[in-house]
Amino acid sequence: MKKTYLIIATAAILAFPASAQKAARTDAERILQSENSGVWYDAPASKSKKAKNVIVIIGDGMGTAQVYASIVAQKGASNFLRFPFSGFSRTYSNNKYTTDSGAGGTAIVTGCKTDNRHIGVLADGTPVKSILSLAKEWGMSAGFVVTSSVLDATPASTYAHAKDRKMYDTISLHMSQCGFDVMIGGGISNFRPENRKDGLNPIDTLLKRGYEVAYSLEDMKKSKSSKLVTFFCENYYGPVAPGRDPVLTEGTKKALDMLSKNPKGFVMMIEGSQIDWACHNNDAPYMEAELADFEKMLKTVLDFAEKDGNTLVVVTADHETGGLVLMGGNIEKGKNECKYTTDGHSGVMVPVFAYGPGAETFSGVQNNIDLMPKMLKALGRSRQ
Repeated sequence: MKKTYLIIATAAILAFPASAQKAARTDAERILQSENSGVWYDAPASKSKKAKNVIVIIGDGMGTAQVYASIVAQKGASNFLRFPFSGFSRTYSNNKYTTDSGAGGTAIVTGCKTDNRHIGVLADGTPVKSILSLAKEWGMSAGFVVTSSVLDATPASTYAHAKDRKMYDTISLHMSQCGFDVMIGGGISNFRPENRKDGLNPIDTLLKRGYEVAYSLEDMKKSKSSKLVTFFCENYYGPVAPGRDPVLTEGTKKALDMLSKNPKGFVMMIEGSQIDWACHNNDAPYMEAELADFEKMLKTVLDFAEKDGNTLVVVTADHETGGLVLMGGNIEKGKNECKYTTDGHSGVMVPVFAYGPGAETFSGVQNNIDLMPKMLKALGRSRQ
């Protein structure tokens, strides 16, 4: 009997088309490659037209439970439901099962795994370029908007190269020299010479490089400059929602207006930074306020993408925070019953949402380093 099974199995393998066998091997090899630090692969071809612009949006600490809490809080009228494609991202770092924002942000924007606390470098310290930095090399525009300090781990991963996320003196110098067209966030105190070990003034560098530096949303809105940095607060940890000025939505509108003027297109990163802070605090009302702020920004971005027709929008998270569990709720009343299981990060997969040219390639379960090459493929670009 065993001999008969062996003959049948051998015949089946021989009958399996050679092209199919090759495709299966290629897929397996591709998956194995994507697991390795610093190795990335060519994304599957998109069935839609090439994108002109890419907007990558990161909800820091925003897992599946946080997303569903937002959908419930919006009484089902959530902007998350406007995305036609969705999937999951596995977030572990090069050296830890549970990532931090440095390694998580670096993976998303560079397509490379690294150790926790690293920013824009591989585990051995080799610098790697983000999709925003590459966009500038290609003549496109680039920028970011965040509700944290501009030196925080996620925004820093787009422009800086450091082996520790708290090397603020180094990171601020890298920001002042990165050449992005618009940078909006908080934390100007780390740029002041009196607060720095090196005594330098990166603001002077920004001014010499032609940037206008705004210190309020009102000044930001009035700016006519093609190169803009906006600080909406003095300290590293800024105001929280809902009392915070609408920096996320208004900053996004300003950045879109500036970046979309480039006929070659743009790449933009937006972060809802304080979803993470709220979940570290196990503070459900604070979390829901930050998610409501995030929803308003999503509407702005999706409305732009729908009208433009050439913009890929990808929404994901660097990791989940708080181990949030929804124990119950009421969609009609917009109420959630939240329970946190940790005050730190968890290692669970996080959601991925995509809209626009190339969006279909983001479906399914993927690694966080898979996202950047898929964005490049949508743009018709490669890393080399």
